[in-house]
Amino acid sequence: MGEFEGRVEGHRDGHGFVVPDHGEPAIYLAPQEMRSVLHKDRIRVRVLRYDRKGRPEGRVLDILERRKTPIIGRLLHEGGQWVVAPEDSRYGQDILIPKNATAGAAVGQVVSVELVEPPSLHSQPVGRVAEVLGEIDDAGMEIEIAVRKYEVPHEFTAETLAQAAALPERLRPVDRKHRVDLTDVPLVTIDGEDARDFDDAVYCEPFKRGRGKAAVQGWRLIVAIADVSHYVKPGEPLDEDAYERATSVYFPRRVIPMLPEKLSNGLCSLNPEQERLAMVCDMLVAADGRIEAYQFYAAVINSHARLTYTEVAEVLANTRGPQAQRRAELVPHLVHLHEVYRALLKQRGKRGAVDFDTTETQIVCDDNGRIEKIVPRVRTEAHRLIEEAMLAANVCAAEFIALAEHPCLYRVHEGPTPEKRVALQAMLKALGVGVHLSDDPTPGEIQAIALAVQGRPDAAQIQMLLLRSMQQAVYTVSNSGHFGLSYEAYTHFTSPIRRYPDLLVHRVIKAVLASRRYHLAASAKTRTPEIRKGGKVARASVKPMSEEMALWEAAGGHCSANERRADEASRDVEAWLKCRYMREHLGEEFSGTVSAVAGFGLFVTLDSLYVDGLVHITELGGEYYRFDEARGELRGERTGVRYAVGTRVRVQVSRVDLDGRKIDFRMVRDGEADRPPARGDKPRAKGAVEELVGVRDADRTAKEATRVAKGKGTGEGAQRTRRPAAQRPAPRPRTRR
Repeated sequence: MGEFEGRVEGHRDGHGFVVPDHGEPAIYLAPQEMRSVLHKDRIRVRVLRYDRKGRPEGRVLDILERRKTPIIGRLLHEGGQWVVAPEDSRYGQDILIPKNATAGAAVGQVVSVELVEPPSLHSQPVGRVAEVLGEIDDAGMEIEIAVRKYEVPHEFTAETLAQAAALPERLRPVDRKHRVDLTDVPLVTIDGEDARDFDDAVYCEPFKRGRGKAAVQGWRLIVAIADVSHYVKPGEPLDEDAYERATSVYFPRRVIPMLPEKLSNGLCSLNPEQERLAMVCDMLVAADGRIEAYQFYAAVINSHARLTYTEVAEVLANTRGPQAQRRAELVPHLVHLHEVYRALLKQRGKRGAVDFDTTETQIVCDDNGRIEKIVPRVRTEAHRLIEEAMLAANVCAAEFIALAEHPCLYRVHEGPTPEKRVALQAMLKALGVGVHLSDDPTPGEIQAIALAVQGRPDAAQIQMLLLRSMQQAVYTVSNSGHFGLSYEAYTHFTSPIRRYPDLLVHRVIKAVLASRRYHLAASAKTRTPEIRKGGKVARASVKPMSEEMALWEAAGGHCSANERRADEASRDVEAWLKCRYMREHLGEEFSGTVSAVAGFGLFVTLDSLYVDGLVHITELGGEYYRFDEARGELRGERTGVRYAVGTRVRVQVSRVDLDGRKIDFRMVRDGEADRPPARGDKPRAKGAVEELVGVRDADRTAKEATRVAKGKGTGEGAQRTRRPAAQRPAPRPRTRR
């Protein structure tokens, strides 16, 4: 049958899987086999048999590597023993704690545990409390849990902090050498109200080439990006810590930065009225939006203003209004920026790039870190203006590096696989969307479907189907183009303060400008990337390649994996906050829309709160409901009542499981008397793991990740109840270029 080595992926129901190192199908491990291993251990397994669907089942032969990272959980006292129940239920087993190894922690506190004895077939794992994080209700505890649960590096090394502290407070004469002086150009930063690091500044002016009727008109667009590579050199402590993190992680009210604050909010942040070093992409954009010419160079700039999206949107909406009067000297430049944006937007339409109109939400917290409200983010012309300017610079960077034939990390996004295309076509047909997809769909076809369903009550859900059909954007040395944006080559150049791939792109551009080559060094901190199944990138990754290209591919896998880790940690914190928020609304009724339908129930998004929850099939009424997978609906056999995506409903918040990150609703019918919410230990029908799709960037238009719902209901201290798993809805898509 064969033997394989791989990483264990536990499941909260007790069984697990082994994900082989070289992309073979995951191997099922029965609960008995999981007793001697833990989630994330590396093992050797033998395939014993295949089930009726051809899925392999294995037996553990050898444990190659125990996961050494601490496990986060709550300390409990049960049956005279101290135990820690892991916060991540995929570990599957409680950890025994000797009474002299509790580090003084009290019952119910959140702790970090180091294993002393691993599990075996006949004994539970034993550990010791290494760190006491505090009470579960402490402000910010959800973030403290998440950074440890997802192994997000959140403390810089002493060497990194010392190196950052030794950097100068302002520019020195040596820093200005061989740079273009753009301090007189009225560049401005445009960001959100809560932004603290400003890594891009923009400026636009009209230009005219030629004379008379033959004159060619267009715009000169300057995108200046913080020159992080001037301060963060390969092999130094700053660089090693930045590479390990690979990205900044954004939580409500807190950021885990990729770089120390002296750089991220100081030397590298394009703060107003302060001279800063920048790498500039200087472009000539034709009237039809084509980029006719561009050049890259190092510069010294001085941002003339720190503007917000709201300010700029108000100025563009009324160039004679009060906001415009306050920024009178900048209004002409903002108008020119808007003009070049409109031109670039025309080119987007000609390319057929995918552009979904999704609703983003923002969590507003109070001083104690609790949700005050959840509000929709309004995407203004100012947001789109900056987005198009950044896309233009990124495309120029990709083309510049490709023409130089220098290895680099491209941002690659591929369209639907054949299997997903067939599934998407069947679902669209069942929903009555009469648009046929070709065997090799283009971005234009996907965008045409999105436009065709505008105005339908289920338009948002159909857009989600389109998003799910596409593959996840990754960083790779193999340039396969960007499907969603419809670019032949695309990379990330515009955010080196918060993304390591952008820093690498800057180093490559500098090397090409200096007629030399940038050699990427191997790093012991490279994370093992997740294997992508299917798609051109996955095939390219297994082809023989040179040692240098293999290093770049490993770096791309590392950055992609850490990007996913950051997204998962952020979503986990948001889910915790939403559950905490909804505990205050138990028993209340809300109107909502069915956002997804499954055989076990409906997922509903509340109109006013933008929170998702489950109406289990047992809460739909006293009759049998049949699930029509083709139509994506539940239908009552006696009454014929149908629930499909887009159906308007009224629900009551019946249960909130904070530990499991789950919210339950019950259906409310006209004339029905209110019923008190169910108790916290109410059982729910057993479900399976759900494939989730989350979208963070517009160039990451389909993000697939498997989330296992945690199923421990924790009472005050030692009392716990366990219940079966239930599938949860996909997170609300959020776009960020």
